[in-house]
Amino acid sequence: MLLVAAVVFVYYTTWALLLPFVDPRSTLHDLFPPREWAVRAPALLLLLGVAGIAAFFAKVSAAEAAKRRAREGKAA
Repeated sequence: MLLVAAVVFVYYTTWALLLPFVDPRSTLHDLFPPREWAVRAPALLLLLGVAGIAAFFAKVSAAEAAKRRAREGKAA
C-alpha cells in the first residue's frame, strides 16, 4: 500500500506541478491526462468521499432510530 501511495504521489506531483514547465511538444505530455483533470479528479474524489461518509452516518442514524422506536414500542 505504501508503494502504491508513493507511485500515485509521484505521478500526481509530476502531472500537476512539474508538467507545466515541460515543453508542450514533449512526449512526456502523452503520459498524462489533460491538466484540468488534475483539479477535477481530486475534487470529485473528495465529493464522493464526503457523500459516502454522509450516507454511512445517515444509515447508522436510521438504524439507531429504528432500534429506539422498537424499544419504546415494547416498553409501552
